[in-house]
Amino acid sequence: APTLRKTLAGSVACSATSASVTSSAPAARVRTDLAMLGAERTTPRPARLRLLAEAPEAALEKVAAEIECYWELALAPYWARIRGLLEADVFHRARQVAEHGSARVLSELHETVRWDDGTLHLVRRHCALTRDEAGSGLLLVPSVFAWPRVMTRSVPPEPPQLAYPARGIGGLWEPRPTTATEAVAAVLGRSRALLLAELDTPASTTRLAERCGLSAPGVSQHLIALRNAGLVTAHRSGRSVLYARTSVADALLTPTGEPA
Repeated sequence: APTLRKTLAGSVACSATSASVTSSAPAARVRTDLAMLGAERTTPRPARLRLLAEAPEAALEKVAAEIECYWELALAPYWARIRGLLEADVFHRARQVAEHGSARVLSELHETVRWDDGTLHLVRRHCALTRDEAGSGLLLVPSVFAWPRVMTRSVPPEPPQLAYPARGIGGLWEPRPTTATEAVAAVLGRSRALLLAELDTPASTTRLAERCGLSAPGVSQHLIALRNAGLVTAHRSGRSVLYARTSVADALLTPTGEPA
């Protein structure tokens, strides 16, 4: 259980670091990854990919720059919301491990994933996940891009990976109610109302400060007040403390006439 919890906690990493990692990747690793991608193709490899395989060092900086450009345009503007959802999923799975064990987590990941008598079954998936006798385990990766199916990757010596739809993905882009938030702000103050609205998914003080444009010490003081009022709860996850709204806070933020 501790190993799985550590793996879960490590599965949420900021994609902004991808460019620096790519630019320093060993040539052998690049060729291995390209070979893996080539094995899945049914058409000849494009000339650009052939050139990259022949001389990775010459093209890695350009590839890294393209990845960074894609990140800035396609993901960075939405990363705070995406990361909040992923962190909430990790928090939920870690609690499941602590309270019910690893089997419970594996059994509830997805309808096509089944844990049965020590064996992980992936329904309707034509793949081979190798088992490492050294005990490298299985890396679980919550994702907002793996819906509606799971995705797998198995490239030794890395541990096999299983990407699954993160909890709450269906509401990721839903607009947040504003009428109730404004009413709460009139009573609690705008900063505390904003913090409550941002806690659709559990988050740390640092993350809330980044999202709301407030100082971390200020957020900490607001959270203490909200916790004393019974509007938020705090739970430790690894080295971080994650805050979550209570049912009372959910009711406050629900527009009158709508179910909480």
